[in-house]
Amino acid sequence: MTAEPNGSGKLVQLRPGTLAIVFAALGAIALFLATSILLIRGGQDVGKHLQLLRYYMPGYTVSWPGALLGMVYGGALGAVTGASIAKISNAVTRLRTTR
Repeated sequence: MTAEPNGSGKLVQLRPGTLAIVFAALGAIALFLATSILLIRGGQDVGKHLQLLRYYMPGYTVSWPGALLGMVYGGALGAVTGASIAKISNAVTRLRTTR
């Protein structure tokens, strides 16, 4: 795949801030929904696999307060991921076009 210039002759670059916002929203919604669905389903030993996130996200539990905290963690991790993807993509694009 090659980097294609847009109509103005400049290469299109990703905006780290914009991608961070989008990934933050997706991460927050995904973790909140995953926790909420397990809580609504109920049953014995609710969310035994999702509960393992507590080792990486201090304070997280499969509970309603945990769903809100998970939303914060999901948003933070999503933002870091989105910004990183944009910055790495832009750096690779610059390297490939300077040759």
